[in-house]
Amino acid sequence: MSNHPAAPSHGPVVTHQGVCNLCEAICGLTFQVQGERIVSIKGNDADPFSRGHICPKAVALKDVHEDPDRLRRPVRRVGTEWVEISWDQAFDLVARNLAEVRQQHGANAVGIYQGNPTVHNWGNITHSPMFLGQLKTRNRFSATSVDQLPHHLTSYWLYGHQFLLPIPDIDRTQYMIMLGGNPLASNGSIMTVPDVRKRLKALQARGGKLVVIDPRRTETAAIADEHLAIKPSGDAAFLLSMVHVLLNESLAKPGHLQSLLTGLDDLKQAVAAFTPEATAASSGIDADTTRRLTRELAQAESGVCYGRMGVSTQVNGVVCQWAIQVINILTGNLDKEGGTLVTHPAIDLVRTGLIGPGHVGAWHSRVRKAPEFGGELPVAVLAEEILTPGAGQIRAMVTSCGNPVLSTPNGQQLDRALSQLDFMVSIDFYINETTRHADIILPPTCFVEHDHCDLIFMHFAVRNVARYSPAILPKPEGTLHDWEIYAGLAKRYAQHAWALEKGSALQRVKGMLTRSAMSRLRPDQLLALGLRKSAYPLRMKQLRQAPQGIDLGPLRPGLAQGLSKKGRSIALLPKAIADELPQLANRMGHDRADPNALTLIGRRDVRSNNSWMHNSERLVSGKARCVLWMHTDDAAQRGLSEGQTVQITSRVGKVDAPVFITPDIRPGVVSLPHGWGHGRQGVKLGVASQHPGVSLNDLTDDQLTDRISGNAALNSLRVHVKAA
Repeated sequence: MSNHPAAPSHGPVVTHQGVCNLCEAICGLTFQVQGERIVSIKGNDADPFSRGHICPKAVALKDVHEDPDRLRRPVRRVGTEWVEISWDQAFDLVARNLAEVRQQHGANAVGIYQGNPTVHNWGNITHSPMFLGQLKTRNRFSATSVDQLPHHLTSYWLYGHQFLLPIPDIDRTQYMIMLGGNPLASNGSIMTVPDVRKRLKALQARGGKLVVIDPRRTETAAIADEHLAIKPSGDAAFLLSMVHVLLNESLAKPGHLQSLLTGLDDLKQAVAAFTPEATAASSGIDADTTRRLTRELAQAESGVCYGRMGVSTQVNGVVCQWAIQVINILTGNLDKEGGTLVTHPAIDLVRTGLIGPGHVGAWHSRVRKAPEFGGELPVAVLAEEILTPGAGQIRAMVTSCGNPVLSTPNGQQLDRALSQLDFMVSIDFYINETTRHADIILPPTCFVEHDHCDLIFMHFAVRNVARYSPAILPKPEGTLHDWEIYAGLAKRYAQHAWALEKGSALQRVKGMLTRSAMSRLRPDQLLALGLRKSAYPLRMKQLRQAPQGIDLGPLRPGLAQGLSKKGRSIALLPKAIADELPQLANRMGHDRADPNALTLIGRRDVRSNNSWMHNSERLVSGKARCVLWMHTDDAAQRGLSEGQTVQITSRVGKVDAPVFITPDIRPGVVSLPHGWGHGRQGVKLGVASQHPGVSLNDLTDDQLTDRISGNAALNSLRVHVKAA
C-alpha cells in the first residue's frame, strides 16, 4: 500500500475563506494557500457567527490534509496486508459481496453504522441515502445512540418532530443552568456556539448568572458564577425536584404556552414524590439549594435550563431531557427571547420535510428487543446482533466515518464481533481500530478538498446564519468526494441487486432513473434547488459571494405558533415517562452499591473531538491527556500517588492508566476521556500509536443503557481502581 503525501508547492500565496467542520461550532476560517500547500489557518474576523474564534482543532486541518497515513485510493485487505485497487474494482467487490449476503441471508443480514463525522460532511447527507436506502435493512445504527438520542425522543413526544430541538438563546438570556455540558471544551453540542467563552462572559457582564452542575469542575464550571458537584446519575432526581418546586410553590407561569399544554394536573401528581428533601441524597444537592436555584430561574427576566452529554448518556437520559424541557415550559422560557428557541435555518430540513418527524418502536432488535427510533436501533445492541446466530444475524457491515470500537460501549466485544463478519466495507480515510476489520476501505477527500454547507448544525445554532464554503484546495487526481463514492456504490449495487428489488419492473426502473439523476447532481446544485424553497430571499450566487457567511438574525419565537397552526398541543406527561417515574421514585435512596466502588464518567478535551484527531502531533503533544482523574481523598484512601499507573476494572473489562489527583472532581467519582485506545494490532496511525492511551469504552457496559430509549449509558459506571 502506497501513501500520497502532499506535493511541494510554489507560486504566490492566496487567501481563501472557509470553515472548520470538525466539531459542531463550524467556525469560519481564513486559509493562506501556496499551490497545493496550506501555509496558515486563522480565525475569520469577518464571519458573523464565529467572530474570529478558532481552537487548536482547526489548525490541525493542515495535519489531516498532509497526513501520510491518510488513504487516498481504495484498498483491499489481503491477509494482514492492504493492497491498493481501482475505484471500479472496489465498487464491484462491495456491490457483489453485499448483494450475495442479502440474497443468501436476507436484507437484515447487512448492518449499517454511521459515525459522528457523517453529519459534518454534507456529501454524506445528500447522497448516502442513494446507496444505503437500497440495502433495506432494519439493522441501522449510528452515533446518535451514544449521544443525543434522548433529545430527539423528547422533542418527538412534546413537539411532534425529532428535530424541533429548542436551543438556548445564549446571547440574550439572563440566567442559565447547565447540566452535564462543557461548551468551553466542546464548542457547544446541540447548541452550536462558537466563541462561547466570550458569549458566557457577556451573559455575566449584563448582570446574568451562569450555574454549572457537573461532578467535575470543568473548564466551563471554572468561569461560572456557581458550580454544584452533583452525584453522577443524580440529575434526574434533581431536575424532577425542580419541577416539583415550580408546581408546588406557584412558580409555574407558562405564559403564551398555557393554551397548548395538556396534562398539567397529571404532571403535578407524577412528581409528587420528588420533593427537594426526598431527592437530596440521590442528587447530592441539598433541598435549600434546589429551591433557591428553581426560584432564581423562575423569577429571572429570561432563563434557560440546558443539559448535554452528561445527562443524556446515563440510565435516566430520557427522563433528564424531558424534565429539562418541562422546566423551560413551566417557567415560560420555551419559545421566548432569552429562553430556548427553535432555529430558522436557510435550508430548513423540518419545514421542507427532508427530515421526517420520527417514529419509535416500529420494530425492535432481534436479541434484546430494544426499540428503534427514527429507523435506527441503539448501537449498544450491535455486537450481540453480529454474535448471536439465527435468522437476521448480521453477517456484513457498512461503516461510514465512524470508529465504533472506540466510541460505543463494550468496545472489546464489538472488536471481536467485527472480526467474525463475512464481509465489511468502510468509507473512511484511515485504517483505525474499526476499519482494520474491513475487506474494502473507500477513502473520501478530506475537509479542505471539498466544498461545504452545514445542513445539520445550523438547526442547533444560537444564531441564524447561512454559509457556503468552496473547497480550499483542488481535488487530487484519482480521488473521489464522499458523494461521488455513494453515487458510484448506488449505481453498481443496483446493477448487482436488480433481482432483489421488490415491486414491479416499472418501480425498479423508476428507482434506477431517480438514482441516476441524483448521481449527476452535486451537493451545491442540490443546495441551489433547496434555496428556492427557503423562507429567506437567498440564492446560490449570494452565498458564493459571501464565503464568510450571511447573518440572518437572532433566534426568534415561532414554535408555539407553528404548533397552533397544526392544531397540536404539548402533552406534558408522555406515557413512557409516566410509567418510569414511579420506578425512579422507588429506586431513590436504595443504592446498595459496593462501598469500595467508584463512579466513572467521561471527559471532553478541546484538542480531541473524535479518535482520528489523535493522529495529529500538535493535538496530542504536551502532557498526557488520557489520564484518570481522581479526587485527593479517594487517592489517599487507596495509597495512590500522582502519575502512578492504576488498574480500572468494570464488569466487561479492565484497563491501566496513569492517575491525576485533583480536588476538581467530586469524591467517589473518577473520569477518563473518550476516543483513545490506539494500541490494537493492525492500526495504521503512526502518531496515535505513539500516544495510544486506553479506551473508556473497553470499560463501558453494553447492557447498561437508558431505560426508555436504549441510548448507551456511558456515564455513571461503577468501577474498581487499584495500583496496577
